Amino acid sequence: MHPAELTILYADEAMLVLDKPAGLLSVPGRGEDKQDCLSARAQRLHPDALIVHRLDMATSGVMVLARGAAAQRALNAAFASRTVTKRYIAVVAGHLAPPAESWGVIDLPIIVDWPNRPRRIIDHQLGKPSVTRWRVLSHDTDLDTTRVELEPVTGRSHQLRVHLLAVGHGIAGDALYGSPRVQALADRLLLHACSLELPHPVTAEVMRFASSANF
Repeated sequence: MHPAELTILYADEAMLVLDKPAGLLSVPGRGEDKQDCLSARAQRLHPDALIVHRLDMATSGVMVLARGAAAQRALNAAFASRTVTKRYIAVVAGHLAPPAESWGVIDLPIIVDWPNRPRRIIDHQLGKPSVTRWRVLSHDTDLDTTRVELEPVTGRSHQLRVHLLAVGHGIAGDALYGSPRVQALADRLLLHACSLELPHPVTAEVMRFASSANF
């Protein structure tokens, strides 16, 4: 991808919806080599573009940016009040049996692993409440993997990666958390933000945006 390239799913005077490629930072990191990022590319086209939420560098998919401070406040409030629904597609290691109901729930508290930052861990005493809904889409018996749809109810850093790891099914290609076998399953993290549903920051109309996973 060219450094200035952006895939725009939607744009109006109040917000931008972009399709972030895997391997691109959401916001600038430390150092000259980490200045190319989704927000910087968006601001070259729309100088008023402001960050509202983030996707991990290794994660691809739908991401919304506000245009201007008023829209940013409205979108931040929507995320804080959980009126935003995010769905992800992932491929995980092993045969993950479907839940008894149509959707299963992983409810495990997460905290930063300070000696091993930026990793996160499950900590039942100090962790912040973290909830993920999940359902099985298909199994690949040859590769011994399971394709799942995920809905983070809370929005902790690395939540989906840590929760799937905690139930014994790390996300394929996860260079930070995966075992050598899990890492060898793919040359990138197989986690894609496939849809985002949220109230428009000006009209409050519920809008839904989608992007297909390329894996």
